[in-house]
Amino acid sequence: MKVLLAPDSFKGSLSAVQAAEIMVRAVRDELPGAEAVALPMADGGEGTVDALVTAGGGEKRFVEATGPLGDQVRSYYGTIGGTAVLEAANLFGLPMVLEADRDPLRTTSAGLGDAMRAALDAGYAEFVVGLGGSATNDGGIGMLRALGATFLDRSGKPLLGFGADLAEIATVDFYGLDPRLASARITVACDVRNPLLGESGASAVYGPQKGASPELCRRLDAAMAAYADKVEAGRAPLRDVPGAGAAGGLGFAFLALGAKLAPGAEVLEAHLGLREKIRDADWVVTGEGRSDGQTMYGKLPLHVARLAREEGTKAVLLSGSLGAESEKLAPNFAGCFSIVEGPSTLEECMRKAERGLYRSTRSLIRLISAASELAVRGPERD
Repeated sequence: MKVLLAPDSFKGSLSAVQAAEIMVRAVRDELPGAEAVALPMADGGEGTVDALVTAGGGEKRFVEATGPLGDQVRSYYGTIGGTAVLEAANLFGLPMVLEADRDPLRTTSAGLGDAMRAALDAGYAEFVVGLGGSATNDGGIGMLRALGATFLDRSGKPLLGFGADLAEIATVDFYGLDPRLASARITVACDVRNPLLGESGASAVYGPQKGASPELCRRLDAAMAAYADKVEAGRAPLRDVPGAGAAGGLGFAFLALGAKLAPGAEVLEAHLGLREKIRDADWVVTGEGRSDGQTMYGKLPLHVARLAREEGTKAVLLSGSLGAESEKLAPNFAGCFSIVEGPSTLEECMRKAERGLYRSTRSLIRLISAASELAVRGPERD
């Protein structure tokens, strides 16, 4: 029996790499004769670099970059062959800002521009960028400024690229952009399809979790609209492209650079050979921190399940918890299970995630093995 273990991260408790390692260990301990293959996954958010580097045999390159609040942080990007892999989450991710300090007016996406310039300096011209999990709502002006763009206020003073600067932009100048970007190929992995503006836009939907009040969300949306008017002057509209609102408008900024936006799960599928690995397996086990109705909208586990169905392989979901409308997932999997052990608080669940995932994976493999033996032997008769 060959089992492919392809989980996403269990956010706040286990990275995708850790989850895959735990699941592999459980399979081997329960069924030593089985072939267990680890393929940690991501959909553009936290863990995208680690997943691609681990599964693709790449390496990490450490870099000094601007953090979410403008301070310097030490982070990294990944390299796989001739491709540089970056993610917003490890440069200015939401967990990097204390909850009491969250304010989208005070955060910047400049770190992504810093990391891209470092990769360009190292000779890379092909990029995969994951946008999930950011703490920013600056429309990408921080990143663009770090890459050489200029934003001036009404008095001609350069703006620094924070969320508060959106409302002050009078002039946008891309003339100074790093010329190497013109020949770069940039693929942006994002798991949301929000436009830049409006009720479904970056500020309205994601602003609150980044510290914005309803009134501030409205102000940010108006400032983002004025900024978009200036960026789009003389070019095709970009604001309504699905994904333009990703990561507080970073999707829009990347579109302005000529990047291609694609669902994160599909981007990783292409780079990791997920379909081929599923085709070669008897079972595939995936998972995430919480599965609910939102998982139906392009989340990684559902993508894995759909590929498995197309390839004639059976898929099972192991998640930290099964939430509202999780029953909608059932037709896509041979089974959907929570790893939680009895009534527990969220803190207890996160603390016990490793034990729960190990125990649940062993139980699942025991069940699969018993079912396989029964299928071969046939039903017992009196």
